[in-house]
Amino acid sequence: MLGMAHLTSARDYLALLGTYTGGDSRGIYAVRLDAETGALSMPELVAELPHPEFLALHPNGGVVYALTRVTESDGGTSGAIASFAVDSTTGRLSALNTESASSGGLTHLAVDATGRMVVAASYGGAQVVSFPIEAGGRLGKRARMLVQAGPPGPNQARQESPHPHSVTISPDDRFAFVADLGVDRVFAYRLSPADGSIEPHMPGHTTVTPGAGPRHTAFSPDGKSFYILNELDGTITSCRYDIDGGVAEPFQRISTSPDDYTGRNSCSEIRMHPSGRFVYAANRGYNGLAVFSRDVETGELARIEIMPGGGETPRNFGLTPDGQWLLCANQNSDNLTVFRIDQETGRLESTGQSVDSPTPVCVLFLP
Repeated sequence: MLGMAHLTSARDYLALLGTYTGGDSRGIYAVRLDAETGALSMPELVAELPHPEFLALHPNGGVVYALTRVTESDGGTSGAIASFAVDSTTGRLSALNTESASSGGLTHLAVDATGRMVVAASYGGAQVVSFPIEAGGRLGKRARMLVQAGPPGPNQARQESPHPHSVTISPDDRFAFVADLGVDRVFAYRLSPADGSIEPHMPGHTTVTPGAGPRHTAFSPDGKSFYILNELDGTITSCRYDIDGGVAEPFQRISTSPDDYTGRNSCSEIRMHPSGRFVYAANRGYNGLAVFSRDVETGELARIEIMPGGGETPRNFGLTPDGQWLLCANQNSDNLTVFRIDQETGRLESTGQSVDSPTPVCVLFLP
């Protein structure tokens, strides 16, 4: 066992794992990845917390924010955000505070580049909420809660109402983009780090193909391209991004599953390689990782390969800060798998490394 006590080598990467609790998981775990071999340590519990299904890092690298749930005075539960100080050597987390966010459960959150505010999405509550961040990384009281609205998409089973699914901050830190699976739109909000509040940005939203179901999004490092991962139809919508206007204009739609695949698919996560030359997306159903090359001039994507994820239901994955490795969290097979990334082609090479991990649903690498 490669314990957390050995996290002293400059060759190590430390990742925190968000999980669903209720089964074997008890909260947030830490795992070490050897940057030369791709070897993984066994995950170790670093903070007990109910359902920390998504994590976000403060830009100073010293504070982590986790989704969770709290019990209210009437006995019900509500979505909340917990803040933790991070020991970057061991991955151990020390609780700072927790703030209730929404009557509906939360699905995703992001921290702005100044480290002064957090924005989160409530899938069930159709809400977008924001919080100021105080000195030391503690959360202040909720600054704003907005309800998303729009005409439901054609998928009656999943699009009966608005469902905000994720938050992505623009590279210039002016806007938060919230993908709404229920109404096939990505909404834009102006950020006010001074008080932690948000306001709708006009023209307000980007519309994708009816029934696509936007889930997660990603910007290119140069800020010129914006990519929307659509959960329901298994595609990526490529957009040209107007940096001055804060508007994303779709121009391409490309599949994340094999051309001959006829089964049910459900996309889960999208990540941009640090070089800006490659995009990665996870498929559930097909249980694979799709790799795309990116034209850095036009932003257009071309699918390179689809690699089996090494487990069942790849819910999330993370890239090491140098873009050398991909760590995949397979939710339903309770395991983590490691892939080496070819820096010239973007292709994935399975290392054969796999460790057991209880219900992993988020991977967050620390700097």
